[in-house]
Amino acid sequence: MKFLDQVKIHVQSGKGGNGCLSFRREKFVEFGGPDGGDGGRGGDVILEAVPGLNTLIDFRFRPHIKADRGGDGAGRNMTGATGKNIVLQVPVGTQVFDGDGQFMIADLTQIGDTIVLARGGEGGLGNTRFKSSTNQAPRRITKGGEAEELEAILRLKLLADAGLVGLPNAGKSTFLAATTRAKPKIADYPFTTLSPQLGVVGLNDREFVLADIPGLIEGASEGLGLGDRFLGHVERCGVLLHLVDGTADDVAEAYHIIRGELEAYGNGLDSKPEILALNKVDALDEEQRQLKKKALETAAGKPVLLVSAASHEGVKACLSSLLAHIDSYREKDSQPADSPEDAAEDDTWSPVENP
Repeated sequence: MKFLDQVKIHVQSGKGGNGCLSFRREKFVEFGGPDGGDGGRGGDVILEAVPGLNTLIDFRFRPHIKADRGGDGAGRNMTGATGKNIVLQVPVGTQVFDGDGQFMIADLTQIGDTIVLARGGEGGLGNTRFKSSTNQAPRRITKGGEAEELEAILRLKLLADAGLVGLPNAGKSTFLAATTRAKPKIADYPFTTLSPQLGVVGLNDREFVLADIPGLIEGASEGLGLGDRFLGHVERCGVLLHLVDGTADDVAEAYHIIRGELEAYGNGLDSKPEILALNKVDALDEEQRQLKKKALETAAGKPVLLVSAASHEGVKACLSSLLAHIDSYREKDSQPADSPEDAAEDDTWSPVENP
């Protein structure tokens, strides 16, 4: 299935049905009276977050959505049929913006989250509604309410606990394949990964979701390579795993390139907890390992893990460190700030140190 993480749709709710102007006419009944029924309510257009979806591709071929109109009222006080609602199923993590993409209408982050994107028009009133002691033969009705019509942008940000970042060919897809049951494309050329991939990591009877996004290059924030459009899929992650290719000539430069692109992208990515790992160490001898590890630690100012996704060396320690950060992130996120002082204290929270 093709991956699509942003789409523009045009939605229209159903118009309300008109009220009916009618009078009873029966044989041998001298005074009939009004019996016009109300119109039916128009259908709504509803978005619902459901499990099992990870793309918005369905809307690419269905950009125009229109709900059913409410039925008109009829005689004998019969109310018009209610227009059928249209429920659009979207992946969990879908954000809804206005047509210009400037204002976020909703963020569907939980299974079952719903939003009425366009509300159907109310049904009109039949003439029975206007009967009174002084007006026993009303000839007044109201028309059904107008439909709502709007354009909206759906933008998907995948929900993952941890995200993989790094230059192309840093070994991110190999790491994902080695630690989960995901089957990303793996090859010895850049930009093998063209769209985000998700996998579930199992560790010590625990599970967490790991996301792999296409590799970044210098100038990605300016649109070079595949650009930075997929970075939004790791915005919700509690921790980033930054993989640096151990076979690269300058590991420090590789690290600075990615950090520069994260800072240029913004949205808090550059301040997220980060685990730094030197990957592909199976291709290095002991002396090269230590030299490149020291160079990377000097450039980053933090500990560096030695990892080989191909031989599984250091993988378990890396996953344990990720899980520790994820647990701390979840614990912090689950504790609401009871007061401004508590909120201020939360701002000083620091991630768990790498083992």
